[in-house]
Amino acid sequence: MHARLNAALTALLAAALFGATTPLAKLLLGTLSPFMLAGLFYLGSGVGLGLTILARRAVRTEQAQHHESKIQKTEIPWLAGAIIAGGVAGPALLMLGLTSTPAATGSLLLNLEGVFTAIIAWVVFRENVDRQIFLGMVAIVAGGVLLSWKSGAATGLPIGALLVAGACVCWAIDNNLTRKVSTNDAMVIACLKGLVAGPVNLVIAHLLGASAPGVGQAAAAMATGFAGYGVSLVLFIVALRNLGTARTGAYFSVAPLFGVALSLALWPAMPSPLFWCAAALMAIGVWLHLRERHEHAHTHEPLQHTHRHRHDQHHQHEHDFEWDGAEPHTHPHRHAAIAHTHAHYPDIHHRHSH
Repeated sequence: MHARLNAALTALLAAALFGATTPLAKLLLGTLSPFMLAGLFYLGSGVGLGLTILARRAVRTEQAQHHESKIQKTEIPWLAGAIIAGGVAGPALLMLGLTSTPAATGSLLLNLEGVFTAIIAWVVFRENVDRQIFLGMVAIVAGGVLLSWKSGAATGLPIGALLVAGACVCWAIDNNLTRKVSTNDAMVIACLKGLVAGPVNLVIAHLLGASAPGVGQAAAAMATGFAGYGVSLVLFIVALRNLGTARTGAYFSVAPLFGVALSLALWPAMPSPLFWCAAALMAIGVWLHLRERHEHAHTHEPLQHTHRHRHDQHHQHEHDFEWDGAEPHTHPHRHAAIAHTHAHYPDIHHRHSH
């Protein structure tokens, strides 16, 4: 239960940081073109995480650096696909769609990301789902719809709505492909995404005639991106590793609730009844996910990978180097075949069929 709660809190913290990005951007940044803003957010994420990685390496022991997880050649296509889908295609489709779609309609459509993420995880990657998890996802998405609902809002042009929905599909693909590389250093993965997506979006902004922001404005945007896109994505990847894609996507879908709550704190106003209904639905959805207990006899096939771990029931191995007993630690290790029964999530050690 302790590990389950920690994993859920990691996903919810990722959602909180990402959800806070919108009101903070409104408070700090003023008016920037959409692509310029996206580019600065991603660039701030990549640069901030890159500097953090360098600082971390400076204080790590030589042995720890030697055993750091390195992205394998076979994983590069998955990572490249995630970056292209989530960092390039997704923002481009969103910005194009919003040019002909009212903001309220766009907000409603963005709730599709969690739905598409779960559908791809369940149908394409065969991640297990039971009725409780499905109902939890429905409750969270319904809360998101209520949260962004605007009475009497126009429906917008169909092509714009389709483009926004297409952006959600891209981010759902990104989430599922990122899971394939989630055993690697989450900070490195998030850094690479930022360093690629940032310049691409800035080039698009330049080609569309956007003017360069001032130094203070750019710094504020990059700082916001570091927290809301960078640190949030690192936490999201860690949650993917421990919870699987659909469940992490469900927790992350509560991000708009944190955004609205921060907006109400920055610009005090009485929350509408829809806000409290949305909060209740999302709380029910999170509660349904937290109380899940998926337990059955299952077999682990032999597996070799590298990730941060403790010597729990899945990590009973010897070391081919002098170990000082510190845990958790990172090094390449091999799992022998094992069959047992216990409660589990579809994490990196439980991607078996049912």
